[in-house]
Amino acid sequence: MDTTTHHPIAVVGAGLGGLTLARVLHVHGIEAAVFDLDPSPTARTQGGMLDIHDDSGQEALRAAGLHEEFRALVHQGGQAMRILDQDAVVRMEESDDGQGERPEVGRGRLRDLLLRSLPEGTVRWGAKVTGARPLGGGLHEVALADGTVFTTDLLIGADGAWSRIRPFVSGTRPAYTGVSFAEAYLVEADVHHPVSAEIVGGGALFALGSGRGFLVHRETDGSLHVYAALEVAEEWLDGIDFTDTGAAKARVLEHFADWDKSLRALVADADGTLTPRRIHALPVGHRWDRVPGVTLLGDAAHLMSPFAGEGANLAMLDGAELGLALAAHPTDVEAALAAYEEKLFPRSATSAAESADNGALLFRADAPQGLLDMFAAHA
Repeated sequence: MDTTTHHPIAVVGAGLGGLTLARVLHVHGIEAAVFDLDPSPTARTQGGMLDIHDDSGQEALRAAGLHEEFRALVHQGGQAMRILDQDAVVRMEESDDGQGERPEVGRGRLRDLLLRSLPEGTVRWGAKVTGARPLGGGLHEVALADGTVFTTDLLIGADGAWSRIRPFVSGTRPAYTGVSFAEAYLVEADVHHPVSAEIVGGGALFALGSGRGFLVHRETDGSLHVYAALEVAEEWLDGIDFTDTGAAKARVLEHFADWDKSLRALVADADGTLTPRRIHALPVGHRWDRVPGVTLLGDAAHLMSPFAGEGANLAMLDGAELGLALAAHPTDVEAALAAYEEKLFPRSATSAAESADNGALLFRADAPQGLLDMFAAHA
């Protein structure tokens, strides 16, 4: 077995954060090796729409030299939003005038843009990290599932909620937030599901009630991406057979029995299977002491609920900031990591607190009043 391969910088995870880091390093003439467990970039769908914030995700794209190309991918009209109550009464509506600071883009298209911007071979696909160990002095040895081993001067965990790298700096694990999703799609909605297409509109829909709701986005391909959200016990999803789509729909819709039929149809008429998703988060303010030769970014560092729309934005900003810090301290990795983490911790704590607060606000007993009040205050 060859244990001599050495990578000065090794990034575990080819999500938006890891790729942004690799791109910003490349812009500054620094090479990084990225390892991802997926067998190829097209091995699985990349999720739905993201609103890319002017002060975080777009800042990262500017640092990566990709902001103009990003603008070409924006989903025109995607910033439109509607808030409904459980009787399908429209309580608030905003159109997309193209002036908003949070344009929508498909996650897959954004990831493809980042991948295209990297030198061939930067990402090692089918490279699942099975273990790692510190060798002293900031050096780490990393083992892959195929039996290969490499060493690295800087090990970066960009590998998401259940990061294999996080235990090197923190013993904290994500905890269940009290909210579970059943994810569904309505395909070619304008043609096949015109009532649902009309009720959602051109962008996002929040239909909210006490302890439950429908969170919906219109995708660039004309499909509706639906999350039925429920405040339920952590084990609730275990009691549903999601291979029996009809039965799974019925179990989810039991919680919406008194809701308007047009809203129930978002699940009842869904195409394909439902996908269960528990929402986990790390504690607000998660941080760690400086550990030589290793750091985290994105969900690995600060997994939070999706209710502030910050996850992908922060992952990209983390990647850009870490890349810039390493470029600014080319001969002192520890100084770069200390500078990066000093800004990372307070930034992520603020966003994690906002996400937790919004999660409580969305499903309050008087929902959707909490969300209406929040937008009124911002206005």
